[in-house]
Amino acid sequence: MARTKPFDVAEYLESPEAMADYLTEAFETADAEFIAQAIGTVARAQGMTSVAREAGLSRENLYRALSADAKPEFSTIVKVLDALGIQLTAKPKVA
Repeated sequence: MARTKPFDVAEYLESPEAMADYLTEAFETADAEFIAQAIGTVARAQGMTSVAREAGLSRENLYRALSADAKPEFSTIVKVLDALGIQLTAKPKVA
């Protein structure tokens, strides 16, 4: 019998464009917990240790800030997105 493993989107985020597209889709949900989790997924895809170092956070604090039940400060999110090479942009909401 074949063994299965849980799906991990981080394994498929292999380019900056794929990461940006994934986060854009997450932002459009307006679900703060999902967005934090999605940012964490992108951070795992790039390597949590290097992202944490670039963002000026400990690896443990980064994991904690991006867990599903966390409510990270916006400044933390901005630092992490910068470390990921992701730029926030705004566009009009489609009705």
